[in-house]
Amino acid sequence: MSRFTVSRDIRASATDTWTTLVDWPRHGDWVPLTVLRVESERPDGAGARFVARTGVGPLAFDDPMTVVAWTPPGGDDPGDRPGHCGITKHGRVVHGTAEFTVTPLPGRRCRVEWIEDVTVSPRRLTRYAGPLVTLIGRAGFAATLRGLARDVERR
Repeated sequence: MSRFTVSRDIRASATDTWTTLVDWPRHGDWVPLTVLRVESERPDGAGARFVARTGVGPLAFDDPMTVVAWTPPGGDDPGDRPGHCGITKHGRVVHGTAEFTVTPLPGRRCRVEWIEDVTVSPRRLTRYAGPLVTLIGRAGFAATLRGLARDVERR
């Protein structure tokens, strides 16, 4: 398994950040070489399903995911309940979990924390290249959160 955490403070409310972050097709705006499509009738809440298609041509792969936990932020003031989303990844290439929290901060800001705990197939790859997978994952999701921040802070 490869586990990593990235976080970023964003100059936008927890509610606005959450709404942008759970607009699954928008992830393609921030994640390089990725397009997301929702496969469930509802895109929100536990049970929502979506697939991220990442890569180019024959090097692309599908990353199917299901939302297993869903609690939107309880407000935008410090001390209000953070938003939390838990996801399972059950594809042929990437398996494991992802989760993020959106915590309200003073001054209509928030902190997004993203945790990935994944295995990449073939599993031998993660076993031997775990530190490299972690490094690449951390860098990729840090860039994703920078893109999210730019997007939501513009509004």
